[in-house]
Amino acid sequence: MIPKEILKKVRQIEIRTKGLVNDLFGGEYHSVFKGRGMTFSEVREYSPGDDIRMIDWNVTARSNAPFIKIFEEERELTVYLLVDISRSGYFGTTDQFKSELAAEIAAVLGFSAIKNKDKVGLILFSDHVEKYIIPKKNKSHILRVVREVLFNKPKARETSLKSGLDFLMKVAKRKSVVFLISDFLDSEFWKSLKLANRKHDMIGIRITDPAEEKIPNLGLIKVQDTETESEFWADMSSANHRESLTKKINEKWNHFQNKCLRNQFDVINVKTNADYVEPLMSYFNKREKRN
Repeated sequence: MIPKEILKKVRQIEIRTKGLVNDLFGGEYHSVFKGRGMTFSEVREYSPGDDIRMIDWNVTARSNAPFIKIFEEERELTVYLLVDISRSGYFGTTDQFKSELAAEIAAVLGFSAIKNKDKVGLILFSDHVEKYIIPKKNKSHILRVVREVLFNKPKARETSLKSGLDFLMKVAKRKSVVFLISDFLDSEFWKSLKLANRKHDMIGIRITDPAEEKIPNLGLIKVQDTETESEFWADMSSANHRESLTKKINEKWNHFQNKCLRNQFDVINVKTNADYVEPLMSYFNKREKRN
């Protein structure tokens, strides 16, 4: 049975995201993520000004009058939410964990997709795929997706983006829109990401906490690695030590961003202590202009 607090959180997320989808993301989503192409709809008689390249010569020959083909945009897409649920998501020094923010963003994207009659599938992974939900398109399905992101406790602690991406390539036979939601605290995934990015429309959403980017003065503390459960003492009272760690962290993420640019992999950066609406809307607007 699902705990009441999880159902309460799902309901709160539904309420918070409903207005965003109706007022902001619904229209932006539709204009940014186009359908798969044009599909044949019907034929009609030729009218002056019609494109002669659209003439259906078979129908024209049978009818002794010119007819043209009419095409419509094939609007329906399949959207996959590929969500990292490894233990590093259970971290947060502000009002929420990274995993809670991931669930809310998944809700916004999921509701935006079904508002535009697109199917939504879910892949949860740690160092292996923990859960797969086939793509569907109704409200109860999205609520289940949000519930799974919040409620599903990983059997493994570590992260393997490669395992999630490789599984995606097995189940997603047609080109899909894929949101990869993770803190990207992993390294051995670039080959799999390149392959997935060639086949699918891949967008990364990197979730971070402010304490991961700028080390606060916490004095001498015992630190536990959430993925390996190893413990060690760290002296955070030294300004030089904190500055050195912060520099290494910044260098790591600058390298990550540069590699994303080289591989044409779009990444949206969101933080647990900031509103995620602005970076998502900013990305949608830039992408719409780019299209």
